[in-house]
This record gives sequence, structure tokens and C-alpha cells, in this order.
Amino acid sequence: MRCVPAAVHLAIIYAAIEEMMQFTDFELDPRLQANLRAMGFEAPTPIQSATIPAALAGRDILGSAETGTGKTAAYLLPVLQKLISSPGPVRPRVLVVVPTRELALQVGEHAVQLGRGLPVRVATVYGGVGYGSQDKALQQGVDIVIATPGRLLDQIARRRVSFGALEVLVLDEGDRMLDIGFLPDIRRIVRQLPSERQTMLFSATLESIVDLAHEVTRDAVRVQAEETVTPDAITQVVYPVPEHCKFDLLQRLLAQEGMDSVLIFTRTKHRADRLVRNLHRAHIDAMVIHGDRSQGQRVAALDAFRRGSARVLVATDIAARGIDVRGISHVVNYDVPMQPEDYVHRIGRTGRAFAVGHACTLATPSDAQMIRRIEDILQEKLERREVEGVDYSAPAVRLPTAEEIRRYVEANRRKTDAAPATAQQERPAPRERRAVAERARA
Repeated sequence: MRCVPAAVHLAIIYAAIEEMMQFTDFELDPRLQANLRAMGFEAPTPIQSATIPAALAGRDILGSAETGTGKTAAYLLPVLQKLISSPGPVRPRVLVVVPTRELALQVGEHAVQLGRGLPVRVATVYGGVGYGSQDKALQQGVDIVIATPGRLLDQIARRRVSFGALEVLVLDEGDRMLDIGFLPDIRRIVRQLPSERQTMLFSATLESIVDLAHEVTRDAVRVQAEETVTPDAITQVVYPVPEHCKFDLLQRLLAQEGMDSVLIFTRTKHRADRLVRNLHRAHIDAMVIHGDRSQGQRVAALDAFRRGSARVLVATDIAARGIDVRGISHVVNYDVPMQPEDYVHRIGRTGRAFAVGHACTLATPSDAQMIRRIEDILQEKLERREVEGVDYSAPAVRLPTAEEIRRYVEANRRKTDAAPATAQQERPAPRERRAVAERARA
């Protein structure tokens, strides 16, 4: 079932958008049109319909759209059209800055697919890996650089890349970059760029990036293709549960029919690691992705999840920002998020491209206030359910406190220290033992 966006707000020159636009309505190169058809794109989404005409006209863009609405293609298509319509020396003419390695890889893959067969070179620049392959790509010459802020500043400082000829800057997931603390890095990057450029800034919400927008854009067309709402195609259920019963409930959920591809969110990386260990003990194929995992481990986890060799992927919010996997059947909030907006972002990973999806939230009594805040944003009461077979009244296993563990260790240490001395006193000396043995033989 296709969902209609909650609202579409544009500058006056784009005040109305035709609901049934086609990609052929845009002035895009036939090769781009062919690539769109090959990738299965049929009709533009609202954010694409709103953004592409303004971007093709060279306007700065200030866009708000939730994940899964086609935002990446909304800025990549005008960028690619600009490059092929005005060819020039191979040098960085477009810079796309994103908050995470996963998002850099996915935007890069999307750019390669959309630009297949076109004279456009793309390089992804991100941390967590060596410099070798990235240095080589930059030295060979690129048109589009897709980068995370930290590694990009490293490459600029190492003089591996310069942006004197830059024409377009895209800042994607601007709100998340500010949340992570990248604002100083973004400002340092912008100072390295020509002031005469086209800038496109995208965020899930516009309120959080107003100050940044004033700094980097000029006379921007404001495009708000979706408010903070969730698709009607996502069923949302809250499962009230004591903390100590969470894993039992999760196991029973995963055993239900239809739990084919499940993305589970935890609040911290330590809880993510512990949850994956418990899933493995329960013989459930699961992978984990968070900030402490190496780039190779993160890529391997995503690949396994995409292929279906691991039907469960456990993630933290920051690491999951770049996850764009089709066919996720369920999102499970093992931990309720700290902010209600993160709830909307999490569950948006299922029900992508207007498909049917399911969101399950395991809520402890201490989560009651956050659940109410989430319902206020959604403007609806979420359904509550219980899972058959879970003993909700079972007492929690009491774990010893740190002080009790310290006392126990100290008491055992004293016993161990005392034991050898006592044994030494009671045990006869070697000469006495020989005398006793000789008397016994006599």
C-alpha cells in the first residue's frame, strides 16, 4: 500500500507538485533514464519530485525527508546530470559528506549504479580502513567524492585531495552529523571550498539544522517532503515486559512465522554484543554492527544480513544510520530509544518503499514515559500485546553487588594465603619424615 506523505512544503516557485510525475518529466540524460529503469525505479517519490527540478535549476536545497523516501537519488540524479552535461577535466567537482562509513558506502554504490556507463568517477573516503585504496582512487582522478568528515579532513591535510574546482556540496543526514558532534569538522571542510557553489543540505528534521543552513546555503529552496510520521504500512506493537524477561520474549518473537529479516536496536554497543552472544547460544544466526567494530566486520555483517545468511542484525542507533537493506520484515526495539525521533528513524528501516513492515518495542516499566512521548509524536495510541509462554511474574535472578563480590574475593584470598602456612606447620620436616619411615621399615 502506497502512503501519501504528511505534507509537502516548497518555495513559491515550486508550490505545487503533481502526484503522478514520471522520471521522463525531468530533463535527464537518456542514459540516466535507462539506468533508472534498470534499477527498477518506476515513478519519483515526493522528495524526488520536489528536489530534482530545483536542483537541476542550480538552486540551493534545504530538504527534510525521512530515511527510505528516495532522498539519495533526489540529489544524485541532478549531480550526475550536471557532470555529464558540462564535461571537463577529471577533478573533484562534487562533494557528498555523510555521518557514517556505512552511509558513505551505500551512497557510493548508489552513485555507481545510477552512473553506470557514464564518464563519471566516484570515490568513497571514510575512516576505519587503511589509506592505500582511497589514496589510489583520489590520485587517479575523481568527479564525485563521498566522504565522512574525519577522514576527509585527514585527506585534505595530507594533500591527497583539493576542492578548488568544486561545484556542488551535499550534506546528507545533517541532523545526525550535528548529534555526533561533527559541526566543527563541517565548518572546517566548508572553509576549504569555493564560496560560489551549489549546496544541498538534507536532514530528517529542519529545526535542528537551521543555524547550519544559514551558514552554508544561500536563498535555498525549502523542501519538506515528510513530517515526522510513520507509514501506515508499518504495524507497531508495544510489548510491556520486565527487564529480566526481555530475552525470553525476544526468543519467542523470533520463533514466530514471518520473522525473516529482523533488525534489532539496543541502546549501547555493550548491550548489542551481549545480546548477540545470547542469540548465538540460542542457535539464532545473528550479526552485530556498532562503533567499536572494524570496517571489515561492519561490511561483513551487512553483507550477511543482506544475503540472508544472518536473519538477525543487532545494531546501535549511530551505526545503523547508514543501513539501507531492502526486505527487512521486522524492526525490534530491544531497548526503547532515548529520543522519540530516534524511534521513528528506527522503525523506518522496515516498510521501505511503501512495503509492509512490522515494528516491535519491548518496553519495561521504566520506559513508560518515553512510550507516551513517542505516542504524542505519532498522535496515536500504540497497541499493547503479551506473548504466550512468557512468565511475566517470574522473579528476577539477583546478581551479587560489586561490594559483595569484593568481600567474597577478599575472604577467599585470606583463606588461600593462610592455608600453606598451616599446612607447613602441621607437616613433619623432611628429616623427621625419614626417621618415621625407617622406624616403620624396622
